[in-house]
Amino acid sequence: MNARVTGLQRSNGGVPKLPVTTAEVTAAGLVGDRQRNLKFHGGPDRAVCLLAQEIIDDLAAQGHPIRPGSTGENITLAGLDWATLKPGDRLRLGSTVVLEITSYTAPCRNIAASFRGGTIACLDQQKNPGRARLYARVLIPGTVGVGDAVQVFDH
Repeated sequence: MNARVTGLQRSNGGVPKLPVTTAEVTAAGLVGDRQRNLKFHGGPDRAVCLLAQEIIDDLAAQGHPIRPGSTGENITLAGLDWATLKPGDRLRLGSTVVLEITSYTAPCRNIAASFRGGTIACLDQQKNPGRARLYARVLIPGTVGVGDAVQVFDH
């Protein structure tokens, strides 16, 4: 399967983030997206939050009420070897946008509604390695759309 963007989500603050078909991506993140708590979210090194579609699908199949955007991710991707992605890796989305993964995203109680019994540890890198959301900085801004190709490359 070719890696691709399966979802773009944004909100005026907090979760859930709601779907859009295209988004302008700047150094500050998706245009039209806002974070409620800037101590833990947003800023240049946390401009966008990423999650694998396969993780969402697997958790949903286990009965969790998760969907794209419900855990605060801005961009949902499919077809990547998610467990091998790490800080420093770079992704090209579509023909222009380049992101650099900066960190694993620690789950917080604000996303508890996406999990049966509020078990946010489903997305905790330390408790479930390879299943965490990822924060990324924007190296090259541009427009990205659902269905755009995604490529991982060395920096």
